[in-house]
Amino acid sequence: MKILLTGATGYIGKRLLPILIEKGHEVVCCVRDKKRFPTEGIYSNSKISLLEVDFLKELPSSNAVKDIDAAYYLIHSMSSGSGDFAEMEEASAKNFLKLVESTSVKQIIYLTGITNEEKLSKHLSSRKNVEDILNQSKVPLTAIKAGIIVGSGSASFEIIRDLVEKLPVMIAPKWLNTKSQPIAIRNVLECLSGVLLKKETFNRSFDIGGPDVLSYKEMLMQFAEVRGFKRYIFTVPVMTPRLSSYWLYFVTSTSYKLAVNLVDSMKVEVIAKDNELEKMLGIEPISYKEAVRLAFQKIEQNSVISSWKDSLASSYADNSLLEHINVPTDGCLIDRREKKIVGDPEIVLQNIWSIGGKRGWYYGNRLWKMRGFLDKMVGGVGLRRGRTHPHEINTGDTLDFWRVLAADKKNRRLLLYAEMKLPGEAWLEFRIIERKGENFLQQTATFRPEGLAGRLYWYSVLPFHFFVFDGMAGNLLKPVVD
Repeated sequence: MKILLTGATGYIGKRLLPILIEKGHEVVCCVRDKKRFPTEGIYSNSKISLLEVDFLKELPSSNAVKDIDAAYYLIHSMSSGSGDFAEMEEASAKNFLKLVESTSVKQIIYLTGITNEEKLSKHLSSRKNVEDILNQSKVPLTAIKAGIIVGSGSASFEIIRDLVEKLPVMIAPKWLNTKSQPIAIRNVLECLSGVLLKKETFNRSFDIGGPDVLSYKEMLMQFAEVRGFKRYIFTVPVMTPRLSSYWLYFVTSTSYKLAVNLVDSMKVEVIAKDNELEKMLGIEPISYKEAVRLAFQKIEQNSVISSWKDSLASSYADNSLLEHINVPTDGCLIDRREKKIVGDPEIVLQNIWSIGGKRGWYYGNRLWKMRGFLDKMVGGVGLRRGRTHPHEINTGDTLDFWRVLAADKKNRRLLLYAEMKLPGEAWLEFRIIERKGENFLQQTATFRPEGLAGRLYWYSVLPFHFFVFDGMAGNLLKPVVD
């Protein structure tokens, strides 16, 4: 069976893809940038092909996917940093239909949110609108509606984790009393793969949820119980939506834009009407506590497949990596360090590939944290995004307040682009080069300033560069034990 998978590099798509391949399907992955798609492991499977397409722009010819049997629609724009996400989601859905309706597709499968309340948030209203658009197609639609998805790397899981692990006492907004029906990511994936070309699911929508109906406060407390923490939560009625958004933004790794949309959605109950689909597919619902335990098993085994933070939309909605992958030189301010590698260059390469996150930046970690805090204060992403895996990096991943533009281990090169708030643009590049039989580490920080403010910024932090960048390059040469 040939399947079209949109959102292939997103949180759900990255987890669904291996399941489809294991079932023997051929999968055409829709990606906005082929450079961002992983090339190792299962992603090198001959049954995977790529279609570069941005559903907000001109579409490619449908001839490339004319013989598909089913299509997954896993696109959303809630965390977009620019534009109206509802308009973007509507345009994406319409363009998606233009692409698939001229093919042989027999089913569209759409993962959306539970929309049973009369008054919906802007996010859930947009999701409902997309469902209505897809329902207008001549192609049968199967809509799967989920609430909070619990799994390592999911937005809700990581936000709850941040709150529980960082705040022993929480003075929280009253929407923490809103009821929800969380569902384990494993159950979501079972539903998505189980309905594939199952005719009794055509032209139908299904609510899915776990066995527990909990308030957000109860979810926080049960999460703390699983982790062995004692936590105290007091809800107050005086916290406005704006204050609630700032509360999430400063304590967790979410962007302010996403925090605003989450707060808006968290006032709405998302409870499944029934579990008909789970019964139809013979799925055993996983409890909330068990879902949290399973998520931490993945984290402890360093086997987190995907994270919501790796989506490009978490920072900017319409930005190709290719726009920044060629580091400029004209009009730029540059700090370049070169160190001779005396020992094994593979150790240095592994150190480069482990930079950021819990490992830190090899020198002046307090200064990096301070820079991250200042970035948060002015509306940036800060350092809290961390990294998905402690020792592996793929092009397109987030790395604290950087985006990975190139992760070429074969040619021993890592290129990062700054997503922090800056009066200009910044790149940080690491290379290991061989010259006359000897290996050298080249570390280059490039800053393209915007006007006088940009130049003043560079020269104001120049004294710190001398210590931080030189110390970082020196420590990258040394063996590190985690």
